[in-house]
Order: sequence, then structure tokens, then C-alpha cells
Amino acid sequence: MKAKKVVLAYSGGLDTSIIVKWLVETYGCEVIAFAADVGQEEELDGLPEKAKKTGASRCYVENLTEEFVREYVFQAVKANAIYENRYLLGTSLARPVIAKKQVEIALKEGADSVCHGSTGKGNDQVRFEMAYMALAPELNIIAPWRIWDLNSRSKLFDYAKKHDIQVPVSKDKPYSMDRNILHISYEGGILEDPFNEPDESMFILTRSPEKAPDKPTYVEIDFERGAPVAIDGQKLGPVDLMKKLNRTAGENGVGRVDIVENRLVGIKSRGVYETPAGTVLLTAHRDLEAITLDRDTQHLKDRLAIEYAILVYNGLWFTKKREALDAFINETQKNVTGTVRVKLYKGTCSVVGRKSAVTLYEPDIATFDESTLYDQKDATGFLRIFGLPSRVEALLKKKRE
Repeated sequence: MKAKKVVLAYSGGLDTSIIVKWLVETYGCEVIAFAADVGQEEELDGLPEKAKKTGASRCYVENLTEEFVREYVFQAVKANAIYENRYLLGTSLARPVIAKKQVEIALKEGADSVCHGSTGKGNDQVRFEMAYMALAPELNIIAPWRIWDLNSRSKLFDYAKKHDIQVPVSKDKPYSMDRNILHISYEGGILEDPFNEPDESMFILTRSPEKAPDKPTYVEIDFERGAPVAIDGQKLGPVDLMKKLNRTAGENGVGRVDIVENRLVGIKSRGVYETPAGTVLLTAHRDLEAITLDRDTQHLKDRLAIEYAILVYNGLWFTKKREALDAFINETQKNVTGTVRVKLYKGTCSVVGRKSAVTLYEPDIATFDESTLYDQKDATGFLRIFGLPSRVEALLKKKRE
């Protein structure tokens, strides 16, 4: 394959720092670096200079945090999307918004190719490339990890040293970290043995539960049509709300998960995640739905939440299926408006109160005291009809015996 102008998804990390130089050496092409700010709070200043030093003609730095939170994170909250019951999709949700902007830049610059630094073993290659194919199928896709002979971290470090490329990790601390406003993920290195406990010094967003405050913190979250809009009565924009909740939940040790997950390519992978704000929002949102959605809609939505999580995890954001699921989800959220009070304490997040002006919870029906809206005698006929198939089956079985 020939490439004349390539737009690279660039982070300034080990892999993409090397890829800039490798692209120039391998294809003799022009390389345009693109760095996405999705709330990682890592140093983005200086990236253009670093990219140019290693061979890029220019470097875009685009702030996508607002779009990421509003259109991707909050939509996943509305969907109650959790992969394999534990992973809150922090990396999975960020990739499509990054790829979308990368494609826009490639088309604007008249590039013929796009490139990413994902390995041939992981999920991110799928997430990037499914987006590329859906949004600009005419572009060539370059995936260095599936082509080059730099097939180990050690070889990457040696290449960086040979070409005087500054990288932010070392052979002594080789685990991979990915950060955005929703989470931080840690993989590889010392974590590849699933029996090893993560070192406490690794964590950034959360305190250990042992060092969290000895008194619980109570937080009230207001939702409108399924989206969080305020904390403790203070209206906040999507980004500020996430930042505030990340700090509060993180201080209480909330949001750590250590899991072995099933990658799309069939590999079991151990990952450690910090997702403080996301943990609280998903817990609170599902509880608000409990009083604002009818039973059958809620049950269907719970089943589709699994489908939604798998779809996002597998990189299929830009598909008709996701659009159709979103149409259903958004319809269900019209009455998911109210307030949820959560208790944060030493790594736990518990809902302790919920209210809504459009609640479906009626105390007069739910009460164990005398009710004017429900006559318990009515249950007799209901149970006879509901249990009729089981009763008939049992009677016929006895008759045969």
C-alpha cells in the first residue's frame, strides 16, 4: 500500500511517538498528528512541538471533552450500559468521538490515509477502524502494530532511544494507561498476572477505601430526561458536573474495578479501572428509573442495556443498530426526571433516597397498612388465572400416574 498523507491519532505516548517516525521512514509520507482532549488532564501543551520533532508536518489538538460527555458518556448512562456487569466502557466510549474528529481532519487535509496506534490483540483497533469504515470508507487504514517488527515494548523502547524520541513510560513501569474524563484504565506489565494485586501508588483518581474519610458523604444528583444536570442543587454543565463528581467520589474511594474481561478478539484481558463519577451516575440513574418507568418498559430496557454495552465495547457506535437503540432509550427517558440521594463511604456507593414529580410509586398501594386503592381479595382470581397452566399440568400428571 502507498500513502502520501496520513493523519495519525496521536497521544504523545510510547506507541504513537514512535509511529510518527516509523510512518515517515516506511512510506516517505507526510504525517499530520491529531491529539484529542477528552478530559485526560495530562499535559497536552508541547505535543505539537514533540510531534514535529519526530517528523510530523503539523499537529492538531482538539478539545472534544464537552461532546464526549454530552453525546457519549451521558447517552451510555441513559442506557445503563455496563459491559459484563462491571466495566463502565470508559475507553470504548472515547474511541468513536476521537475517530470521528480524526476522519474530519483527514478529509479537510485531503489525506489518503488514517493511522492508529492500537495493537493487533486489543479492542481499540476495532473501535477505530469500524469508525473509519463507517465515516470515510475511501481512506486507507494503517495499523503499524499489525505490520512492523517492533512487536514488543522492549523493542519500542530501543527504537525510541535510537531515534532520540522522548516517551512517558519506562521499562521499569511498562503498564499501559488510558485516561479521559470518565475513567483511567491500567493494563499490561505487572498487571498481566491476574493474581497480582495492583500497587496502591498506581491509582490517580481514587483514594484507597482504607484512607477514605471515616464519615459518609451524601450527594444529591438531579436528572432531567435521563441526563444529570445538577449536584446538591447546583446546576452544572456536563464537564463541570463530571469533574466535581469525580473529585467527590474519588475522595471516598468509589469507582475502582479490577476485572478479567473478554475482548472481542477472543482474548481474556485483565484490566484495572477507576471510574468514580461514572459509578455514581449509573447507580443513581438506574434507581431513578425504578420509580419513573413502568415495569415492562424497564425490563425490556434492562435486557437491551446488555446489547448496548456489547455494541459499544465492540466498536459499533456508528451503526444503524446503535441509532435504533438510542431512539428507544431516548423515548424511555422522557419521564426520567427527579433527584437521587447517594451515600459514598469507603469505596461504596449506595442509593438512600429518590424522588420525582412524575413518579409511578404510590405509597397507598405499596403500604402494608390498609389501602384504599388495592383490595387484597382481588389477588385470589388473579392467582387462579396466573397459575392455571401449572395447575392443569400437575392435575394431568397425577391423572396419568
